[in-house]
This record gives sequence, C-alpha cells and structure tokens, in this order.
Amino acid sequence: MTARELSAEDAAARLRPADTLAIPLGPGAPDGLLHALGERDDWQGLEVFGALLLDLYAVFTKPGVRLRSGFFGPAERALRDAGANVEFIPADFRRFVTIAEQFAPRVMATAAAPPDEHGFMSLSLHAGATVGELHRAALDPNRIVIVEVNDQLPRTLGIPPQFPHTLHVDEVDVIVRNDRPPFVLDDEVPSDVDRAIAAFAREFVSEGCTLQTGIGGVPSTIVAVLAEAAGGDYGVHSEMFTTGLMRLHQAGKVTNARKGQFRGFSISTFALGTSELYAWLDQNREVRFLPVDIVNAPDTIARNHHVVSINGALAVDLYGQVAADRLDGRQFSGIGGHEDFVAQSGLELSDRSLICLPSTARPDGVPDGAPDGVPDGVPDGVPDGVMVSRIVTTLTPGTTVTTPRHQLDLVITEHGVAELRGRTVGERAAALAEIAHPDFRDGLRAAADMTS
Repeated sequence: MTARELSAEDAAARLRPADTLAIPLGPGAPDGLLHALGERDDWQGLEVFGALLLDLYAVFTKPGVRLRSGFFGPAERALRDAGANVEFIPADFRRFVTIAEQFAPRVMATAAAPPDEHGFMSLSLHAGATVGELHRAALDPNRIVIVEVNDQLPRTLGIPPQFPHTLHVDEVDVIVRNDRPPFVLDDEVPSDVDRAIAAFAREFVSEGCTLQTGIGGVPSTIVAVLAEAAGGDYGVHSEMFTTGLMRLHQAGKVTNARKGQFRGFSISTFALGTSELYAWLDQNREVRFLPVDIVNAPDTIARNHHVVSINGALAVDLYGQVAADRLDGRQFSGIGGHEDFVAQSGLELSDRSLICLPSTARPDGVPDGAPDGVPDGVPDGVPDGVMVSRIVTTLTPGTTVTTPRHQLDLVITEHGVAELRGRTVGERAAALAEIAHPDFRDGLRAAADMTS
C-alpha cells in the first residue's frame, strides 16, 4: 500500500454521503479533516464515533450527521444544547476498544506526528482505544485509514515491540497535512478551596506510591503541592498525563523505581495540557503511551506499588454513591477511567483512592473553586446564585451513579476527610455529613441519623 497525500478537502471527499467514521478521543482527533467534513452539505447518514471533542466542528451541526460520543466535553454539551444529533454511549474508556471493533467503521482517522526516516508516525498525544482498530482497518481493502500529520505534535513513545505507539506509512491510505497548534489546556490558578482540599489530600500520598490523577483544578493543585513538599520516589500510572505530572517530574519527585508494572516509565494513554507539556513530551523516554485497554486494565493497575488515585465528582450522596458524569438528567462528561482506578486502588491496605470535590456549587456553570466551563453540579430549577451542597442525602432523579458506594475509600472536601473504607452504612453517612459545608451540615446530620 502506498499512502496518497491529499488536502483535507480531498480527503473529506473520500467519505460517502452515508458512511461510518471513528476518531480518537480528544487530542487524537484529526482537526483539519473534521473541519473539512463540515464544508460538505450532502450528508445522508454519516455516523461518527468519538469522544471529548476539542473544537466545535460544523460537521456535527449538519442534517444527516450523528455523533456517538463516549465522553462529553464543552463541545459536545454545546452541540447538544444547540440541537445537534449528539448522543452519549455509557462505557468506561477501556471499553471504547470493543465499541470501536463492534462499530467497525469504514473510515478510521487519527492525528499523528510526521513520519520518521523509517516511515513510522508516532500517534503523539493519544494511544487510547483506537490503535487496534486502526491496524485492523489497514488490513482490510474495503476500509480507509486517514492520518493527519502535524509538525507541531510531539513524537511520543510506546514500549516496542508489543506497544509501538506508531503507524507506518505503508498501513495508511491517505495522509493529510495540518500545521494548526494542538489544543492547549492552560494551567489553572488554584482557588482557596483547591488549596484546602490539596492540604488534606497530601496526607494520604505516601513515599514511593504510584499516582493516578484526573483532570481539573484540585488534582493539579495536589500535584503542585507534592512537587514542593518533602517526599517523592513516586511512580506515575495515569490514564491522562497532565502539565502537573510534568512538573512533578521536573521537581525530581518521579523515579518509577518501585512500580510493579512497567517499572522505569511513567505510563499514560493520552496527554492534555500546556504547550510546555507538549514540548517536554517530544522524544521523552521517561513517559510511554500505551493503549487504554492496557493502561486501565484492572490487573495492570493492581500490579503497581501502593496505588493512590485522585479523582473528582459532581456529587456524593450519604450512601457514598458518586455521580461524576450525569446529573439531573443531563450528561456532563463521561465515565472514563473513574471506576477502574477507584476500584483497583482499594485492593490492598496500602492503596488509597481519593474522591475530591468542593463542598458546594452555585447554578452559574461554576462549582465553588472550579474554572468556567466545568459543570456546576446543580439540579435544574435552582435560582441563580443560590448555593447548594454537593454532599447530598440522595442523588436526584436523572442522576446516574458513576462509581458505586462499595468502591469508595476517601472523600475529601475543603472541610475535611471522610474515611469510608470498612465503615457501616450509618458511620459512612455520618462521616460524609461532617465534611459538608456548615450551612448544610445539620440537615445532613439529621438525614445520616436515619440512614442504616
């Protein structure tokens, strides 16, 4: 096979009016191709499987186009609210692999770094769930593989030969050139709430542990605290590699020397952060990108030394049920690796799982202590400016459980820590009531007294 180099518009013309397409999550999506698809108006039945779009692509506003998303971000929410045909697929990130295989789209497309002297293109900021399907499509003469190469993407590494994190030009049907800078997720200025939560969380991060951190201000602040505090010799095994984890490396706190799995490397499946992060990742042998069904596999996580997972939530009820992706009948984000890391970092006493969230929110699109654009965690109908508790008696109708109660270990707000592991139903409820905002604590205490 010899790859043809086409313009984004000519590559977009390779899709039929009724067709199927799959793209990687977030930074792996082929930006130029997606914009070129939006210039067509002849769609009759285009179905696209993707997740966490990083731009508002016009193609998804066109009649005849349907987006099946495994993870909503601001773009999916905006498209949905504007009336686009955007639907959520409930699945954790590693199950995207089997969903892509089941979908078996005729066209697979991805972003990548340009070919090296041997013709290999690094998959750059994303390994995720589409690696296997890209290779399968390459072997099928009835399918098309489109790779959008971008000189501004870092050339990141896998662990060859089993996990090469590359496509070869001989596997590809079409190459598209793009020089647009990758999406940048700027550092957030930590709020007082973030810093208070981070101070509590720091006490549960042990010397030499293996860290997993989610997205957002609180995990970033916790990592910043770790970079400046005593201790270290950490390992990193995290679905997402962030700017904060880079700074932990730069502070000399990461050695990956004690990990039980992939010792010597920080492991991730995608990266999202600042331009500084992307430059630092280029040819960086300390960080390796593997497919998500390896990174998020329960047995892989469990083999690591003293796992400490740090994740967020929209709400937690007094039973310890976590809502992190859907609230009051509206899809805000996705399941991702939330449950995988919470569950597997609780199988040994030395492991700790931290669910960190501000104690309150206001219905203005902004949780207390969180940046603009983050779901506020407030049920519909609450007047603007009215503060509500994110520690709740029970989850509201239309709110779904992201992580079940039996997997929770620690819940942390700016008011303290609720240790749930090994406690009875009533004890857990009482502990959660104590870390709520003082304005809601008495009501939650009364509700906790009725919980058994």
